[in-house]
Amino acid sequence: MFTGIVTDIGTITALTQEGDLRVRIATSYDTRSIDMGASIASDGVCLTVVDLGPDWYEVQVSAETVDKTNLGTWTVGSRVNLERAVRVGDELGGHIVSGHVDGVAEVISVTEEGDSTRVVLRAPEDLARFVAPKGSVALNGTSLTVNEVDGAEFGINFIPHTKLATTWGDVAVGDQVNLEIDTLARYVARLAEMHSS
Repeated sequence: MFTGIVTDIGTITALTQEGDLRVRIATSYDTRSIDMGASIASDGVCLTVVDLGPDWYEVQVSAETVDKTNLGTWTVGSRVNLERAVRVGDELGGHIVSGHVDGVAEVISVTEEGDSTRVVLRAPEDLARFVAPKGSVALNGTSLTVNEVDGAEFGINFIPHTKLATTWGDVAVGDQVNLEIDTLARYVARLAEMHSS
């Protein structure tokens, strides 16, 4: 489990296809404190550590995960948002995030508004109903509040801190973004379906 509060920006240093995709990610985390088998959210995707070095870790990514996320766009040099799993007693600064990406949203506009950046994204049609104004979403592993919703399109404002502490300072129209809908929204929608049938 994660909170959507990004704590490092990693860099992809190697990609190897060996049955599954193996990815090496450079990090500023103290890798001595990371256990083999630990879960680290990488651009919002919960991935298992399979190897460690002094300033890097490696994960193995299944074809299913590559297919359902934006990980297929990763290249050597790509920067990725990182978050280690929550430990009991940690502050829940964002919202509860599972690291199980529901789909990929597309950035359709980026507008500077004062010091902030307003980004409009288009969610996949089957996920749009779970995105609500003032609700939470995780985008590339970042816990964010939705400003407004218009059909499958929704807007997010990024303050300067978020743009510096995550990869959102590099956002561009056309970017494919990992979208995890809020768990609460999923259950509310499911309950509504059950009561209407």
